[in-house]
Amino acid sequence: MNRAGVPSEEFICSGHSACPGCGALLVLRYALKVLGKNTIVTSPACCFTAVAGMFPDTCMKVPLLYNAFETTAASASGIEAALRIKGKKEDTYVLAFAGDGGTADIGIQAISGAIESGHDIIYVCYDNEAYMNTGIQSSSQTPLGATTTTNPVGKEDGWKVTPKKNMMDIVAAHNVKYAATVNPSYPIDFIKKIEKTKKVKGFSYIHAYAFCPTGWRYPPELGLEIGRLATETGIFPLYEIDNGKYNINYKKKTKDVIEYYKLQGRFKHLSDEFVKDVQNYVNREWQKLLLKEECTNK
Repeated sequence: MNRAGVPSEEFICSGHSACPGCGALLVLRYALKVLGKNTIVTSPACCFTAVAGMFPDTCMKVPLLYNAFETTAASASGIEAALRIKGKKEDTYVLAFAGDGGTADIGIQAISGAIESGHDIIYVCYDNEAYMNTGIQSSSQTPLGATTTTNPVGKEDGWKVTPKKNMMDIVAAHNVKYAATVNPSYPIDFIKKIEKTKKVKGFSYIHAYAFCPTGWRYPPELGLEIGRLATETGIFPLYEIDNGKYNINYKKKTKDVIEYYKLQGRFKHLSDEFVKDVQNYVNREWQKLLLKEECTNK
């Protein structure tokens, strides 16, 4: 354990093909630091598939299985069932690792089935807010106002005009045992939440903020700062749902949305009026989250 409270052992080798400043890779590094060597990872077609490498080459120090785009949770369920039948599940963690498109869009039915079936797996969605691997196309996790290759800015307003799908509320509606948001800009909170998933007997869901310099258009060295602003503005709040009870882990919502938006090229086209509308939306969602915490802890 180093001085920052983050385990020092690495389970991803250098020499991988991730973009400089990739937030998704940092998410997986932190998760594996906690889960350790007795972990099996399954991942769909996504950025990580290109990063980890193709057989016989890989940057991973733990077993990795590639699965079809829509089947991450199903693949993890099958691995978990096989380990359980062989009597080896108690010693092994099954980690499903998928992007926002493979989670909130094409893979959502497999997640629903895995939760309903009670499979003992840890599902981590690294949310970089678009289909980044295939060309920065919009997903249901692309935020309000962002421009992508499928929501381009032209003579008419073409940017994203619908808010992100709330995956935390969706898994909560399944009565999941544990769900949490994490942000690599807050490593101690991140580590604590992954530690909690190790103790859960059943499905755990982690929604991880994954900054992306390539798709969001900012200098790679600003990633951690942008991550901190995402939480400080309330755009990406840090909270957990533990057996139905909401708990907000960071309540210092101190900055305006514009502080976050102005650092990223994907928002540079927006008018002051639109950003003000986004601010109002974020404020409403924050108040709703506060009420959920209050109501579920009575």
